[in-house]
Amino acid sequence: MADNKKIVEKLNKILEMEISGVVRYLHYALMITGPNRIPIVKWFHEQANEAYAHASTIGEKITSLGGHPSLKVSSVPETTTHQVLEILKESLQFEQQAIEMYKEILPLCEDNIALEELVREMIRSETEHIEEVVKMLTVSKT
Repeated sequence: MADNKKIVEKLNKILEMEISGVVRYLHYALMITGPNRIPIVKWFHEQANEAYAHASTIGEKITSLGGHPSLKVSSVPETTTHQVLEILKESLQFEQQAIEMYKEILPLCEDNIALEELVREMIRSETEHIEEVVKMLTVSKT
């Protein structure tokens, strides 16, 4: 049987991180300037909405496991660098940290297939974000 207490502790850290993602991506959207602003702002708003959806899903899983969702938010450092490429690099680091946090739960899932499937889906989603950001950071040579 899976250790719900340990799982809930880890899920609460993820919840705090996902909520900080909402703040992070909204801030990024607000700070984008320049001629390519509109599609980049739209993308960051989509990321903020997805972080909210992830937080909601994780919070629901916490309560289904008998836990209490955290009210904390992981800190979001203000780098004062608001250039698009720098913001994307920050975003990439954030997504990589998220994957690592989700991976920490996998060994704890044991016979809880629903939890394992949820965690794997979140890892897939975060991996796709990383792939997209890497593409955005790649300068075309054509």
